[in-house]
Amino acid sequence: MKRGKRNLRPEEQELWARVTETAIPMTVRAKAKLADKPIKTKVPDPVSPRSIKSFKIGERAAAKIPKNNLAPSLDHQLSKAHVAMDKKAFTRLKQGKLSPEARLDLHGMTLEQAHPRLNRFILDAHAQGKRLVLVITGKGKSRDDNGPIPTRLGVLRHQVPQWFQQHPLKPHILQIAQASLKHGGSGAYYVYLRRTR
Repeated sequence: MKRGKRNLRPEEQELWARVTETAIPMTVRAKAKLADKPIKTKVPDPVSPRSIKSFKIGERAAAKIPKNNLAPSLDHQLSKAHVAMDKKAFTRLKQGKLSPEARLDLHGMTLEQAHPRLNRFILDAHAQGKRLVLVITGKGKSRDDNGPIPTRLGVLRHQVPQWFQQHPLKPHILQIAQASLKHGGSGAYYVYLRRTR
C-alpha cells in the first residue's frame, strides 16, 4: 500500500517558517567563502630533461626476494629429523617391516584427554622395556565451520609430535617417524624408545 503525501500541522508549518528565515542557501555560503580567500593554485616547476637521472628498471630492488617464514609441514620436519637409531633398523621401520610391541589409539579424544593418556602410555612402555610403539592420532576430520579463522586439520596429529619433544617423554624417546601405510600412514607415528637402564 503506497503512502500518500502528509500535510504539515500548523505548529510544524510555523517551525519550518522560522527555520527557513534563518537558513542561508549553500550557494551563497560558498560564494562568500570564495570572496574572503583568494584562490591559490600551485604551478609545478618545469622539469628539465637534464634533471632526471638515468636508471634501469629494478636497479634498486632487493637482489633476492626474502623467503616466507611459514612453518614446515610435519612430513618435512620428520623426514629432515636426525636419525638417532641404527640406520638399517630405521629403514626397516620406515618400510613397516618392524612390528610395534604396543599401540595407543587417540581417535576422537580431545587434547585434554589425549595428553595424559599419551604420557602414561609412553612411560609405561619404556618401563616395560618395549622398544617400538605405535601412536595413532588419525588424520583429522574436515570441519565445515566456514569461520573467518582457519582451523588446522588434525589437531592431535599436529600436537602429538610437540608432546614427544617435551618433558616427561623426550628423555625416553630415541626416534619418531611417520608410520607406513599398513600402520596408518600420516595418521600414526612410530615411537622408538631408548633402552631401559
